[in-house]
Amino acid sequence: MTPSSQHIPVMLNEALTMLDVRPGGRYLDATVGLGGHAQAILNASKPDGRLLGTDADPDALATASRRLESIGDRAELRRSWLDATAQAAVEAQITPLDGVLCDLGVSSLQLDTPERGFSFQSEGPLDMQLGQPDRSQTVTAHQIINEWPTDELANLIYDYGEERRSRRIARTIVGQRPIETTTELAQAVVDAVGIRPGSRMHPATRVFQAIRLEVNRELERLASFLAQVRGIMRIGGRLVVIAFHSLEDRIVKQFLRDQSSGSEPTFRTLTRRVLRPSAAEIEQNPRARSARLRAAEAI
Repeated sequence: MTPSSQHIPVMLNEALTMLDVRPGGRYLDATVGLGGHAQAILNASKPDGRLLGTDADPDALATASRRLESIGDRAELRRSWLDATAQAAVEAQITPLDGVLCDLGVSSLQLDTPERGFSFQSEGPLDMQLGQPDRSQTVTAHQIINEWPTDELANLIYDYGEERRSRRIARTIVGQRPIETTTELAQAVVDAVGIRPGSRMHPATRVFQAIRLEVNRELERLASFLAQVRGIMRIGGRLVVIAFHSLEDRIVKQFLRDQSSGSEPTFRTLTRRVLRPSAAEIEQNPRARSARLRAAEAI
């Protein structure tokens, strides 16, 4: 089974509805991943809709390219980090855009490939580079875990992982150095805080999240992307962002709040409350359970 056949795009119907996809529209999938959302947008915008899909991960782009191959020249894929995507859209001559989608989740390809180092469930190197690898990434997960002072490591786990037991975890990690693999790191976290009976979340989940966000500068890139996105959209164009944890969602929520108020608003918020996946979707795709969708219209 190929990665694309396993891939289930999260909150697909909600995303298409909020994007208001129509024939002839021009769309940007700023985190195209394995191409599930992009394929649906292109199908809904037949016969002449166009889409640019960007991603930092060359493996994901290769999979998306195979998925979209039959669509022909209505789809274009480019490698780009999120904060450079607006420029990529200008260069692709697809602006002004009718819709922009940004799905911030880590793809199943990344999670299910142990050598990428994103998952604590399979042994792999301490990598977590979304760009796999990219010279613009100045820090590695291995460096963070094995070289950062205890206080800096604890602050990272607290700030980006929202983990209240961060100092205990950081002390245990430092005490068990060198740590070389994902499973060794996960065990260090278990050694620090144990496993809570009945909990659906592994205690290492927030630690891995924090490290991944730092390695790839994800929150910084998201904020930069949002600051640029209105400039590549037409009036009436739709912005849809699917976040997977509170830090991302907080940035999106604050951005839309700021841009939809004041004397010169640039967006009109379409989602008064954040949208969450249905129980049926979560049952089909458990990885969707933390998804949060917000949408706005450019004005």
